[in-house]
Amino acid sequence: MERVMAELIEDFSKRKNVELNVILFGRTREIFYQIPQEVPIHKPEFPFNDHQRLVSTLRTIRFLRKTLKKLNPDTVLCFGEYWNNLVLISTLGLKIPVYVSDRSQPDKSLGKIQDLLRIKLYPGAAGVIAQTEKAASIYKKMYRPKKMAVIGNPIRQIDDSGVTRKNEILMVARLIRSKHQNQLIRIFAGLDAPKWNLVLIGDDHLKQHNRKNWEKLAMELGVQDRVVFAGKRNDVDTFYQSAKIFAFTSSSEGFPNVIGEAMSAGLPVVAYDCVAGPSDMIEDGKNGYLIPLFDGYLFAEKLRFLIDHEEERAAIGIKARTSIGQFSKIEIAEKFFQFITSNKQ
Repeated sequence: MERVMAELIEDFSKRKNVELNVILFGRTREIFYQIPQEVPIHKPEFPFNDHQRLVSTLRTIRFLRKTLKKLNPDTVLCFGEYWNNLVLISTLGLKIPVYVSDRSQPDKSLGKIQDLLRIKLYPGAAGVIAQTEKAASIYKKMYRPKKMAVIGNPIRQIDDSGVTRKNEILMVARLIRSKHQNQLIRIFAGLDAPKWNLVLIGDDHLKQHNRKNWEKLAMELGVQDRVVFAGKRNDVDTFYQSAKIFAFTSSSEGFPNVIGEAMSAGLPVVAYDCVAGPSDMIEDGKNGYLIPLFDGYLFAEKLRFLIDHEEERAAIGIKARTSIGQFSKIEIAEKFFQFITSNKQ
């Protein structure tokens, strides 16, 4: 979510006759992805105290309303389910157009209060942006928005020319239960591919502490020497460039950037066909494979096919790289800009 917003900020900041401001109000308010230095960043002067969540939330709403009244923007773009609710509450009665975009699985419940807030607040937004067609169909029934657009994420182009690939199956995702790396380890162990490694990029998250358990699982299955837990990385592109296959066993997604990045690097992808995301990028059997949720047998079958058939693997990778071009940074940024400024056109 932060990476996509950072790329949009970079694009919008270069446009003529555009004055851009960024309001950062999350819990940590850290900036991981670099944004242009000339873009003003507005942050609360107080820390968000989880032990006094209600007080901190009310102070945040007050900060947002005060800052937005001062800036009086022509349009506001907000990402993230919880944050969208805060911004919509903060702008009640201000007549400032707010465009919101959820960034998670579209039918995922965030709890009774947050779900109710979305149902009540989203119809008042100037527009709702869905990441996938499936998400749009769900949002139309849930929120009845004034305007809706389907805009995927911008996908970085990863140069794979001149790289030497290894016998590696790669997955990039946090080590959380909904990503099911443990299932992928079991599938990999059953492939009987002793010359291949499984590389897992990502680390523990959401206080689940899965890494130790899944390292233990790899040991129990006798593949501990061929399952690489590479942790959180800033050089993930080098892994896209060195692998031959990308595997993705997640069951809950909004729009999985990592699938698009793998495809842009020329990797054939085998992924679970979860509620939203993979099917907007993968055309089954042509530029990758979509597997019914938790069908480990078919997942293994497709991995086995790609391992055994080098020419077909390369051909699918080429098609993947070509097809993912529709999500280039330039095209996606233009779609966002046109939609969120449509009230002024």
